[in-house]
Amino acid sequence: MSHQAKKRFGQNFLIDEQIIADIIRTIRPVADDNMVEIGPGLGALTRPLLQHLNTLHVVEIDRDIIARLKNDYPQHKIVIHEGDALKFDLAELPAPLRIVGNLPYNISSPLLFHFADYAAHITDMHFMLQNEVVERMVAAPSTPEYGRLSVMLQYRFYMEKLLDVPPESFRPAPKVDSAIVRMIPIPGKDIPVDDEKLFAEIVKAAFGQRRKTLRNTLRGYISEADFAELDIDAQLRAENLGYLDYAKMSNWIATQRTTKTS
Repeated sequence: MSHQAKKRFGQNFLIDEQIIADIIRTIRPVADDNMVEIGPGLGALTRPLLQHLNTLHVVEIDRDIIARLKNDYPQHKIVIHEGDALKFDLAELPAPLRIVGNLPYNISSPLLFHFADYAAHITDMHFMLQNEVVERMVAAPSTPEYGRLSVMLQYRFYMEKLLDVPPESFRPAPKVDSAIVRMIPIPGKDIPVDDEKLFAEIVKAAFGQRRKTLRNTLRGYISEADFAELDIDAQLRAENLGYLDYAKMSNWIATQRTTKTS
């Protein structure tokens, strides 16, 4: 039974056997892993993963594909979670989790932020994403690719681009290059941020007007004296600072607010 890719779900199905083998070799699944596949699609990764795993959890929103999953795989080995991955509560599954998937490119950033909320439950994640997104995720400060996504993921994860995947590896072929990225959560005790909500607020404000200097974008948060105290040049722009600089600023602001209210 053939399946027509649905644009509303961002479906592009992986068909390149060599790439599939490379991905499985990169993931290195072992029998007792608590593995979760996001968007199994037509089973390019599902089948080889099941050859190594005792059980595989899959999250799928497409009812036609869910019917195939129920028909094509031994139900004692696959646990199907029907619904939107953006709303799925990973905390319901046994930790620590390993997450894999060919993520829909149209909602990749929201999905990454959603999974980041469960970092404490996760061992690692391996995702197929648009290459442009992967380059932004791993980018260094003061490079064209570096931005808010870079900062918001780098303070929570060790990340590495692993494989390039050309468009012809999919059906239908996307109009962009793809890549595989590995994400390993940084242990909570090593995360340099005291107030993650404030940190996110500062990063959003700084990158909200990229062409302006920090003196202007963060005027409502940090004074000239604060910048001097932190040894951060207020004339720099958002893309010139690493995540540790943003952590330093947000921690400073949090401390100042606590001091004023105590």
